[in-house]
Amino acid sequence: MKGSLAGQAPLVALDVELSEVERDLARRSLITFTLYTRLDYEVNWHHQLVARKLDDVLEGRCRRLIILEPPQNGKSEQVSRRFPAYALGRKPNLRIIAMSYGDSLAQDMSRGVQRIIDSREYQQLFPGTSLAERSGKDKRTQGQFDVVRKGGCYTAAGIMGAITGKTADIGIIDDPIKNRAEAESETYRSRVWEQYRSAFAPRQFGTGGAMVICATRWHEDDLVGRLLKLASSNSEADQWDVVSLEAIAETLPPYDPRQAGQALWPAKYPLSELRRRRASLGEYDWSALYQQRPAPSGGGLFKDEWFAGKFVDAVPVSARRVRGWDTASTQAGGDWTVGVKVAETDGLFFVESVQRQQLGPHGVDKLILATAELDGQACGQREEREGGSAGLAVIDARTRTLAGFSYAGVSITGSKVTRSAPFRSQCEAGNVRLKRAPWNAAYVTELCAFPSGVHDDQVDASSCAFNALTLGTRQVGDYGITI
Repeated sequence: MKGSLAGQAPLVALDVELSEVERDLARRSLITFTLYTRLDYEVNWHHQLVARKLDDVLEGRCRRLIILEPPQNGKSEQVSRRFPAYALGRKPNLRIIAMSYGDSLAQDMSRGVQRIIDSREYQQLFPGTSLAERSGKDKRTQGQFDVVRKGGCYTAAGIMGAITGKTADIGIIDDPIKNRAEAESETYRSRVWEQYRSAFAPRQFGTGGAMVICATRWHEDDLVGRLLKLASSNSEADQWDVVSLEAIAETLPPYDPRQAGQALWPAKYPLSELRRRRASLGEYDWSALYQQRPAPSGGGLFKDEWFAGKFVDAVPVSARRVRGWDTASTQAGGDWTVGVKVAETDGLFFVESVQRQQLGPHGVDKLILATAELDGQACGQREEREGGSAGLAVIDARTRTLAGFSYAGVSITGSKVTRSAPFRSQCEAGNVRLKRAPWNAAYVTELCAFPSGVHDDQVDASSCAFNALTLGTRQVGDYGITI
């Protein structure tokens, strides 16, 4: 084999006898199978670890496995391509269901498995496992196939796809969340959870069925987060064997041979490259995607120390001002209607005033009008506009109420985290001041709890004001704002 395990000499087929030894090794472990069927495969220690865990799944020693890795470190190649092909070679009667965030990716994984099984190297190892032609009694499509005359089958589907009527001995979920927008949507996270509970988990056959979930963490309340929380709170629920791999070693679990500060795969991603990515991404995404810790160490996205010593008694009269509104009709409790006024002059930003009340619809109208009168016509009033016709109706009605003031609805895209990034970066750089007032403590507390805190209304209103003040109609990254 051209590829080889770290610290081991590659096997070379010098004659028939040695070639058969090589094939026998490849039939008995996933990592040697992978080296045999993919000659350019590069093996790091974490690939060996994951392969051993998947061997345990196939042999029945592990029934619930979670594998967490940074992006582009080889998890899909191992879990979603090589492992299903290897498993069907070892046990051609297995029924496998494999799911990912979308049908297209799931079918891509399926095609990858089929190509492996069709390869000459695979057929040398497992001649008893073969797939049907494109037509015939046995099924073979992009998304599913049967093992000819053996009873085994493979079904691929998006996480929201239909798998009703299917049964699995092994179920695989590879990255159930596609991007930050899905991760930050509580509605979407709940849909994934319900799909897992109602459609995926019940597919497991008998007491011997196994589930493997491999993912990059996006949010503390993602599918993995909910599964681990359930396992912790209920000893009768599924208990998971977890392999969590950090891009830069910090926690050092027993299965991780590194020392603190070492890179996961230095031959491919040295520390210099990881540090560059960390600086480019910011702590929130770095902590989640690369360290498998959705909430950054030491707290939320905003840090309390950013505001220490940053209080002023007055804001320059010449500063430009915009008040951003995040409204809610919750007179009896729940979310707050918040208006945050942000001022800017000479490269410094001042959080000058915060209005924060729980009000019904009529009360919201009165508060915004009264606040606009206090702010004066020189201060713009901007409000995040909800989608659909109802959102447009609210903005139209408010525009009439605030005739004579600089008022506009703001169309937004991107998650709350993304929208807060420009304001957050100025806070971190030390360019934001707070005017001393009774609202200071509650304001800083909410910011420092974001995005995991109960409320984020003050964060949203601050982002609205800051972005309207600084970005205008420009679009920056994933954040779009239209005045």
